[in-house]
Order: sequence, then C-alpha cells, then structure tokens
Amino acid sequence: MEKLKIAGGYSLKGTVGVSGAKNSAVALIPATILAESPVIIEGLPDISDVHILRALLEEIGGKAAFEDGEMHVDPSTMISMPLPNGKVKKLRASYYLMGAMLGRFKKAVIGLPGGCHLGPRPIDQHIKGFEALGAQITNEQGAIYLRADELKGARIYLDVVSVGATINIMLAAVLAKGQTIIENAAKEPEIIDVATLLSSMGAKIKGAGTDVIRIDGVEKLHGCRHSIIPDRIEAGTYMIIGASMGKEVIIDNVIPLHLESLIAKLREMGIHVETSNDQIMIVGIQKELKAVDVKTLVYPGFPTDLQQPMTALLTKATGTSVVTDTIYSARFKHIDELRRMNANMKVEGRSAIISGPSRLQGAKVKASDLRAGACLVAAGLMAEGITEITGLEHIDRGYSQLEEKLNGLGATVWREKLSEKEIEQLQNL
Repeated sequence: MEKLKIAGGYSLKGTVGVSGAKNSAVALIPATILAESPVIIEGLPDISDVHILRALLEEIGGKAAFEDGEMHVDPSTMISMPLPNGKVKKLRASYYLMGAMLGRFKKAVIGLPGGCHLGPRPIDQHIKGFEALGAQITNEQGAIYLRADELKGARIYLDVVSVGATINIMLAAVLAKGQTIIENAAKEPEIIDVATLLSSMGAKIKGAGTDVIRIDGVEKLHGCRHSIIPDRIEAGTYMIIGASMGKEVIIDNVIPLHLESLIAKLREMGIHVETSNDQIMIVGIQKELKAVDVKTLVYPGFPTDLQQPMTALLTKATGTSVVTDTIYSARFKHIDELRRMNANMKVEGRSAIISGPSRLQGAKVKASDLRAGACLVAAGLMAEGITEITGLEHIDRGYSQLEEKLNGLGATVWREKLSEKEIEQLQNL
C-alpha cells in the first residue's frame, strides 16, 4: 500500500493533457462484447477500472490487449460465463456487463457491483428496462441472474434520469427485435460516446444526447475503430487546481462545451478563463475570490463528480459558499478531512457550508472515494507544509499519471510505501 505526499504552496504553470473519459471507458469496453469481429478503442485512460474490465473480457473467453491507451478486443470467442464473484465486484460499472451480455447471449450472471461507497446507487431502473425488453431477472446470493428467450423492443420511461440505466438499456436494445424508445434518458456526453461506438458497429440509434433515444434493433454488429472522448471530470479537476494555485495553466485535449457549468462558476468567483476548440486556459492566483453557491444537477448542470474538488477551491473564497449535492446524499465524507487541514466548513443535510478564506495546513488525510481523493489532492497543493493522502486505490480508479501531470506543472508530489505500522493503523480505523 502507498500514500501520496504533497508539498503544498507551490504556484503552478504549464500545460496538462487530459486522458480519455473514465465514465465512457467503463461502458465502451463492455459494449465490445456485442460485436462479432474485432473492435479497437483508442485513447483509453491508464486506470485500474480499464485493466479490470480488460481482464473480465478475457475471463469470458475474449481476447483483449491494452497498450499505449489502445485496446484491441476480439469478442468472437466469448461465451456467456457467469461472473458472480472476483474482479467484477471491484468495479462499480460492472453493471454494464449485464446489458452487453444480455444483448449478445440473452443471459448473464453478474455479481453486484462495488466501487466507491456513495450511498445507495440502485439499479432498479436498469432492471425495469431489461424486464421491459423481455428479460426475467432474479437476485440470488448477491448476484443478478438475467435470462431472456428473446429481447423485443419496448417503450421505457426512466423514473429517475440515470446515466447507467440509459447506457445499459441501449446495450441490451441494439440487438433486440423492433424499436426501443428510452424516455427521460440522461444526456451526458458519455452517452453520445457509447452511441457513436455502437453506431460504428452497425447499430441504429437516434437521439443520443437528448431525453428521447430511439433504437431500431439490428441482427448483428461488427467490429470498428473508435476514439474515446476526453475526460471532462479530469479536465475539470485540473481547472479547479489551476484556479487555486495556477499562474497560467492550460488544459489540453478537452471539449469546453462539456464544462460550461464549471467555467461559469469559476468566472463568477473572479477567475480568468479562456477557451479555444480543444483547450482551456486558467489564469489563477487572483487577489480575492468571491464565495459562490454550487448545486449539482444532471448534465448539463454542475457535475456531482466535481462537487468535492470544488469545495477545496471554495476555502479560498471570501464569504460563505453553499455546495448542495442533489445527486448523491452521502458525498460529503471529504468535509471532515478538509477540516483536519484547517478548513472552516460544516455539513447540513445535503449541503456543505464553507466559510472563507481559510489557510489550509498540511495533514494526514484519507480518500474515502475517487472524487474525495481529487479534492484532497487539490487541498494538499493549496496547503502550507506536507499533506499525506492514503486510500490511493480510489484515486487510481479515475486519474491516470496523476503525479507526472502535477509535477509537470511545477507541483511537488510523490508516492511512498506505507510502513507496516501505518497499514495497521489504517485497518483499525
């Protein structure tokens, strides 16, 4: 086990490149199961979720090689292997294997997913969609069993706007007979990315990116080459870091349209932001930043995945900021950790109330989930002295080459092995 150490207080300058989108990758890789010939996905991030999914494709008999951001998948030899345990449980997005395997094999057994502990993330909307398409579903000993004689198109209204359910139903519906209509669909860029891959494989999908998606089932899908979109959450994290400590930070390989809600908030705080086709420039270190209120919403609103890093930046703002998370109620575990670093904040219901400005101090803190980890990295860069972050397995799920990218901007960040005593203390927490 390792810890990340950050010597804070250094001003940052330079260009940082954004990797492929984690939230696309975890759906694009399972989608390759639906093809009958090889699929190549380029630009994938080098993160643990991608490596786990590659291994799972091999577990069900496929061939999958991953090198320099490019994954080659030959799905022709895949079989409908049950995946009740093991790697599948390490991955929150393993539920996409349900839609893909149901679509191709008309049956699947998938262990209930793991990943970050963000409170209940029910898959009832996914199951409702699969049942509408004609699948029978049971939950036995922590695994979901799916089976269908055949899948038939249906009209499905999602009670809750869900990215996971929208993508999963798309995966199951592309090979179903007849037309499927998903109403109240999520509109995230990652959904468009998955639809683009499926269309390149021969699927017939209209309306991805709007709240009504129409899918006309086809008999089979073929291989193709696909380039993943850049990760808007990683880009947003570096924008927030640039705003907090950057003289001039350029975020490269980004689609500014995907980050309009964050750009607007940073400008409201008084930060200078410039955009071009595929770059965003942040000129930070303003004398005084204004407090702002942030409310997370489904896309194109402010992303819940940037709520936590944003709370770190708001410790620099003068006045009281309120951050409300309408998506995940349990997403405030980072607040106690920031308070260890001398932040003045408290949680009330679904909101965090931040009073600033505070001078953050380096401390020993623990990442409870992926974006809490990003928040603590941002806070560590701002703090005086050394910050030690444990729980790196969460951060490694979503940020590729984190230390190299930060050190390239002039930060001082490194990893150290945890001593046996430190491991013991963590396990007792």
